[in-house]
Amino acid sequence: MSNFSQNQGQTLTATSEADLKNVGLFSELKIKDITLRNRIAVSPMCQYNSIDGLANDWHLVHLGSRAIGGAALVITEAAAVEAIGRICPDDLGIWSDDQIAPLKKITTFIESFGAVPGIQIAHAGRKASTRNPWKDGGSRHEKQNVPESDGGWQPVGPSPLPFSDSSVTPRELSIADIEAIQDKFAQAAERAYKAGFKWLEVHAAHGYFLHSFYSPLSNKRTDKYGGSLENRMRNALETIDKVRKVWPQNLPLTVRISASDWVEGGWSVDDSVILAAEMKKRGVDLIDCSSAFVRAGDRYQYGPGWQVPLAKAVKEQAQILTGAVGMITEAQQADQIIKNGEADLVFLAREMIRDPYWPYHAAQELMDKAEAKKILPINYSYAI
Repeated sequence: MSNFSQNQGQTLTATSEADLKNVGLFSELKIKDITLRNRIAVSPMCQYNSIDGLANDWHLVHLGSRAIGGAALVITEAAAVEAIGRICPDDLGIWSDDQIAPLKKITTFIESFGAVPGIQIAHAGRKASTRNPWKDGGSRHEKQNVPESDGGWQPVGPSPLPFSDSSVTPRELSIADIEAIQDKFAQAAERAYKAGFKWLEVHAAHGYFLHSFYSPLSNKRTDKYGGSLENRMRNALETIDKVRKVWPQNLPLTVRISASDWVEGGWSVDDSVILAAEMKKRGVDLIDCSSAFVRAGDRYQYGPGWQVPLAKAVKEQAQILTGAVGMITEAQQADQIIKNGEADLVFLAREMIRDPYWPYHAAQELMDKAEAKKILPINYSYAI
């Protein structure tokens, strides 16, 4: 029996050791009823370009062009499960039925070019109600809050601990508040399916709502949602349980986590292995392994593929499919991540901004030229 079939059941196409050796960046990946045409995913990227959370032509072109470029999976930016769950007032949303139709237009387009449409559902928690960096000319990392007098709102979180010295102190959530937000994640998942998405990612990373509960750096509660590792994981796991009940069983359910806070006394990769194993028990198919950003001022050792070891550790120790993200820019680099079994998907963000046709250019480097041309729609491939 292969490692894949032993560890992941029926979620992968590989069935033998020989197959494992042949898996690379342009191998298909089957999870439930969804088959990805290769191992390249467009990572969620905030666009800060919505009014009342509604998708528009910008999102159609931004996401659709990446599908045309050959990516197998195209995931929206974080879509807020409630209005006060937005990072900034111009975020995409999935809290209202009015937001379904504009998203349906996008999912239909993505699928028509052979890619799988995915959505990331999210709640910004204590990092919400910040200024739009595109409008204010600032960095997206500055996190300057929008005052309530200017259309902002008070952020919420597990404890009254602000993200930074200049951030608004969040309101500490009651147990009833927490359960209500969990329900909003489930309602968002139902809307996502109605909008035509075939891949669901729950955002539980980067210091936002769910990560802020499981990280000891931001959670100082003393009730059932704080203190021990089991208690701090509870919110994320209960949210997954509620989402799993409404999201179709035949479609992939995935979670993005911050697999390490990179800080002494913070969340660790060992903790992530435990969390991922518990998520797998609850029907999660893949863990998208990012990291960090639970509080301002922390510094990280950035570099090519700097988070790939996290994906490898979670994959091997929790026995679950993983995605790797973070400064993955070169075709050979991405191919080796897959061939070495460090992750099952590579998620690209900035490199996809620089080059929406990165999958095609990677195929030119890694494959026969005739095969590489098949990455693009015929409208383009005839002229290459």
